[in-house]
Amino acid sequence: MQEVAAVGAFNPKPPIEMSSRAHAPPLAEVSLVSSSALLTILSFPDCDLWPLAWVGLVPLLVVIAQSSKESRAFLLGWLWGVIFFYGTCWWLTFPMIHYAHIAAWLAYPLLILPVALVAIFPGLFSAVLTRLVSRFGSAALFVAPLSWPPLEWARYTVTGQVWNALGYSQAFHPMLIQPARWGGVYAISFLILTTNVALAFIFLRRTMFAIFFSFGILIFAAIFTAAAFVQNRSPLTGNTLGTVVGIQPNVPMEGADDPQTMNQLLNRHLELGMQGLANTPYGFGGWRLVIWPESPMNFSYTRDPHLKEVVANFTRNNHTSVLLNSLEPATSGGDYNSAILVNQEGAIVAQYDKIRLMPFGEYVPLPRWLPGASSVRAIVGEFTPGSSYTLMPLGDLRAGVFICIEAAHPSIARAFANEGADVLINISNDGYLGPTPVMRQHLSNAIFRAVENDRPLIRVTNSGISAFIRSDGQVSDMTAGFQPEVRKWLLENPKNGETFYTRYGDLFAYGCALITLGFVSATFMTKRKIGNTI
Repeated sequence: MQEVAAVGAFNPKPPIEMSSRAHAPPLAEVSLVSSSALLTILSFPDCDLWPLAWVGLVPLLVVIAQSSKESRAFLLGWLWGVIFFYGTCWWLTFPMIHYAHIAAWLAYPLLILPVALVAIFPGLFSAVLTRLVSRFGSAALFVAPLSWPPLEWARYTVTGQVWNALGYSQAFHPMLIQPARWGGVYAISFLILTTNVALAFIFLRRTMFAIFFSFGILIFAAIFTAAAFVQNRSPLTGNTLGTVVGIQPNVPMEGADDPQTMNQLLNRHLELGMQGLANTPYGFGGWRLVIWPESPMNFSYTRDPHLKEVVANFTRNNHTSVLLNSLEPATSGGDYNSAILVNQEGAIVAQYDKIRLMPFGEYVPLPRWLPGASSVRAIVGEFTPGSSYTLMPLGDLRAGVFICIEAAHPSIARAFANEGADVLINISNDGYLGPTPVMRQHLSNAIFRAVENDRPLIRVTNSGISAFIRSDGQVSDMTAGFQPEVRKWLLENPKNGETFYTRYGDLFAYGCALITLGFVSATFMTKRKIGNTI
């Protein structure tokens, strides 16, 4: 018995409970990581304290660099992700409460479920970085700017969304986002991480070498940004080719399908269009265009003879084309969420069918055999996705029109640019999400689509924010939210240039991924070498 007790006393394996506690992050680390997430949240709309993005990740990086366990680092990164994504996307509870009539006490906890899923990606980032630092020292922190963009790209690939990638925090500052012409929003995230890493390295090392080395890295980031800003681009001709009138009708989210209400709202569209066309020149191209936004009214142009007649009369009487959103029959059954261009003679000349649909808004991403899936489809409805990037003719120009959430998909605008679009148009309806930060966050996505492809972008929404975005990301004529507005824009001859991003897409993110994988692979080789030596 004594021998057995003696053996047990020297057993190096700790109890299961103590082992799990050893992996739990202490309160100081949790506090630092939480503060890092809060600082990053404040850099996004509607807080707009954008400089905080360039320093907000320092506490997270310092904690990760000093962590000895990859599992603990993963938990810390996951915690950062939960706080960050919840804090920037809390508005997802608005439709749950106001339209699905889910009690607020239940809606807010329910949001934790999708947030916990996307938080896995910053968790993976943290675990990878801890592994690198534990093998190669604190200098391995400089791999972080390379490893963050691939995980944002992976989040987009897995979930279909790259909403609030770090780079979007700088959307309203054109001078800082020009590198998106080369690497998309991921290039701006890379620069933000680079700055944070340089500051974290100084804090960890606290030597003159660390200061000078980090200062050199910051100079590199500044040169990289400045080079994109001064990149030679073809100038505009200054000739006005046509006039675009964007109307923001502010159609209410509920009750718009009532026949009497629908007629009143249709008249509002027509009156706002007439208001915008008053004293409006044609330009050298000899055309005018009135844009109606995506709307909860469920216009169905080909099915509704009255709507067809009204729009045709409007175009003929006012010598203008009309671009409108319409529920169109799909060739294989079902419906498309479409954008239709009706010309000055009242005839349809082009139709684009939305390709990237909104999950749980336009389709249900659940297998049909799953219990309850059919009930969800009955509530949500289900559109058929389109497949062709159809361009809209505007005189000698061609427009790429995409609908609502497609502004958050870099591949959509890029595909239109590659097809030959001279100008990009985004019609949207964010009204279901209320007067929340989503309005400016969605606009920030559209800003990046303009810069990435060096194309002007016209954004027309039902309830805000409508705006004109220049190819350099400068935003003008923004509308107020939830009130009828009219905007008029003179469209000049575009540049027809092709950016690196338009041609090669996410090559920058792929390159970052390959380099990161190389470093991670080296950690296994180093470990094996040490084992062989021992």
